[in-house]
Amino acid sequence: MRWLRGLRRCAVAFVLRYSHLSKALYFYWSFMARLEKLDFGTIESICKILGDTERGFTGSEIAKLLYEAKIEDIDALNTKWKRLNSALANRQEQDGCANPVLHFIQLAMSPSKHYNKLEWFNDTRFKLNQVLSFAGYSLGENGKVSSSSKASTISEAAARASKLKEHLVSRNVHPDVLYYCREELLVDNYFHAVFEATKSVADKIRNKTGLTSDGANLVNEAFAFKSAPHIPHLALNTLQTESEKSEQKGFVNLLVGLFGTFRNTTAHAPKITWKIDELDALDILSMVSLVHRRLDKATEAKKMYENKI
Repeated sequence: MRWLRGLRRCAVAFVLRYSHLSKALYFYWSFMARLEKLDFGTIESICKILGDTERGFTGSEIAKLLYEAKIEDIDALNTKWKRLNSALANRQEQDGCANPVLHFIQLAMSPSKHYNKLEWFNDTRFKLNQVLSFAGYSLGENGKVSSSSKASTISEAAARASKLKEHLVSRNVHPDVLYYCREELLVDNYFHAVFEATKSVADKIRNKTGLTSDGANLVNEAFAFKSAPHIPHLALNTLQTESEKSEQKGFVNLLVGLFGTFRNTTAHAPKITWKIDELDALDILSMVSLVHRRLDKATEAKKMYENKI
């Protein structure tokens, strides 16, 4: 086996010498080396994520993945996460290294298996990385495990902000919305992020129109076109047809509803009585993104009419 050890040393030396090769490539080769065992708490946390009752793999999927990874399914009748935990922990003890566990994660999180479940993939990868970071590993968007700096603590607010932003980026939301995925706005829950994002809509309307009012009054002043000369501050279209006028009126109703349902409530209700969870926040912020895009494209009609632009 001396020749094999020599070959391995040469390969590692080659990768280290040519620095343009990525750390991921070096780590891929290092999978041939025996990686330090993961502690049982880390394996258990990984299995609870992958075997979660509602969001994890099904029993048949776990069986298929274990077979694909050539790991013995020694506890097939137990609950999903315990079944998976028994199999992975047992195989790690047999091999005396973490290689089979990390290899299983890569098989389970291969992007080609989840091409139609992007949100699930990002959410699960984020949860796994919270656990893997304490062991000095991370799971990339390509489904590959690589080495990383080992974490000792994790800020819940920072984690929440990172996760929320990742989901919103995958939805291609407006950049003005991403600004509110900040740690200081997510200390307790998603309340302040939603509140500040809805406020940003009013700020943009005021900046484009020069108006100073707020809420429904601001919306009606900015988009109304009933009074002569029937020129609104902001126009989504030419307002020449009934269909175009209906679009303008519908957008007004959307904005009034947004402010009335989310901004006014979050501004005045105690946080404990207004629960905004992650899914609610994603939906609300996606709606705010739509509003920002429409505002960006809106014509400053009244300024044009008055020859101010």
